[in-house]
Amino acid sequence: MDSRADSGTGSGTRSGAGSAVEDWAEELAQAGWSSKAEHVAAILRRRIAEGKHLPDVRLPEDTISKGLKVSRNTLREAFRLLAHEGVVEHRHGQGVFVRRLTVADVVDLYRLRRVMQPAVIRDLKGRAADLGRVRAAVEEFEAAGPQADWQVLGTANLRFHLALTALAGSRRLDELMSRVLAELRLVFHAVSDLREFHAAYGARNRKILELIDAGAFAKAANEMTSYLRDAERDLVGRYVAGT
Repeated sequence: MDSRADSGTGSGTRSGAGSAVEDWAEELAQAGWSSKAEHVAAILRRRIAEGKHLPDVRLPEDTISKGLKVSRNTLREAFRLLAHEGVVEHRHGQGVFVRRLTVADVVDLYRLRRVMQPAVIRDLKGRAADLGRVRAAVEEFEAAGPQADWQVLGTANLRFHLALTALAGSRRLDELMSRVLAELRLVFHAVSDLREFHAAYGARNRKILELIDAGAFAKAANEMTSYLRDAERDLVGRYVAGT
């Protein structure tokens, strides 16, 4: 087997597999650690979304189990959870790899988002909502500036959509949105440079926030639907061109 697979890295820029045991210490501290497989899956899901493990890169079982101080059985259960979500895949005789999504996967994820996110906005009518997290994400994006690294812009954008979904006050919706965005980040990391893609949506994030703040929920929901259609078309075009 290629030694690069054993180390969890690929060729060129495909690094970030987290091969050193010490790399996991911070994850333990942030997680409020317990030994449950769901918590291990949450750590891995976040690391994948942040680009620390890239599509088609092997997740080294020995390194991760030692780094997180869990048994291989616990880690394998976490892998099974992530495989069910479509984030990783088992390859016979090779191990567990971060999954590379298809164009059909991207289309399906945006279809789900167009059902979910506008509905969250419409449901705000008639009840109070704390927009602090949404506003903070918009301001983080704007403070970075359109020339920032795409991962900085992408992370701020991800936080905007997570915060927007959180306005529903539903733990299940929060978990679903987290999984959807983790899958989409697999696409982002497979395209060479998405700074221009993310930069185009900063002003639209601000517009949606302002419409919600003004109580124009129907207009904000319609803007979100249009936003997601445009983002899907743009991202699919870039993904096809880059694969």
